[in-house]
Amino acid sequence: MPWIEPLSPEQDESGLLDRIYAGSRSRSGEVAQIIQVMSPRPDLLEPFLELYIRLMQGTSGLTRAEREWVAVLTSQYNDCHY
Repeated sequence: MPWIEPLSPEQDESGLLDRIYAGSRSRSGEVAQIIQVMSPRPDLLEPFLELYIRLMQGTSGLTRAEREWVAVLTSQYNDCHY
């Protein structure tokens, strides 16, 4: 459980967080905790997600599966369950 209090879309007057959450929901309708933890700064969350998508899905010398493995191994090394 995160110690950072997430911001709900209703608390964000700009409407940006509502748009980000709508595009980030899983098949079950859930928004990942890591995204919720970054919700107090939706102005920074949006560019972060754009960068993440470019890194994981853009042109690269690594396959998408290899990039996923790098992310998993890095998280494991850092003792992070994300």
